[in-house]
Amino acid sequence: MIRIVIADDHTIMREGLKRILDGAPDIDIVGEAIDGFEVLGHVRKGGFDLLLLDLSMPGRSGVDLIRQIKAEAPKLTILILTMHEEEQYAVRAIRAGAQGYLTKESAGTQLVGAIRKVASGRPYISTEVAEQLALNIMMPHESLLHKQLSDREFEVFSLLVAGRSITEIANSLHLSVKTVSTHKTRIMQKMGMSSLSEMVQYAVAHRLLSPFKT
Repeated sequence: MIRIVIADDHTIMREGLKRILDGAPDIDIVGEAIDGFEVLGHVRKGGFDLLLLDLSMPGRSGVDLIRQIKAEAPKLTILILTMHEEEQYAVRAIRAGAQGYLTKESAGTQLVGAIRKVASGRPYISTEVAEQLALNIMMPHESLLHKQLSDREFEVFSLLVAGRSITEIANSLHLSVKTVSTHKTRIMQKMGMSSLSEMVQYAVAHRLLSPFKT
């Protein structure tokens, strides 16, 4: 039996995932979490084998949360289920310690198989993500500007180019406005850009725009 905890802040999504998994006799949902703090509570309590984790939740989230989970429970299997389709998000999640990456659009047909695969110790990633990971290994110093950003900076960058304001980003990531502004300044310095429009043009050119949840 694969005991899993579902972490997603949207009730409708959690209920939908439970319906998908209802027909799997070898999967048992033993808990739910609606934010990063509840996720860490489950991790510290233990009693489950796999965390089905949304990348964008209130509180601590994204790659930072994955890293903390792996630091506290290195053997826990993490399968990312997210709105982000772009390979860059998947690569950062996998490098942080996730064993699999699945988009919510694919959940209806691929979720059960993905859970079984990562629970057996094998990774679950798309061909595109596998290629991106291979490129990172073969060309670790590739000159794409966004690869110079830290995981948190990349998260802020992604929200900025998606049209979020500094205040909205601060609220979403539970950071201060000053901290987000500092991240924005560092992002522009690292990428050699002087305006948000330049960042948006870069994101469009490199397929980095993502449908963030509201």
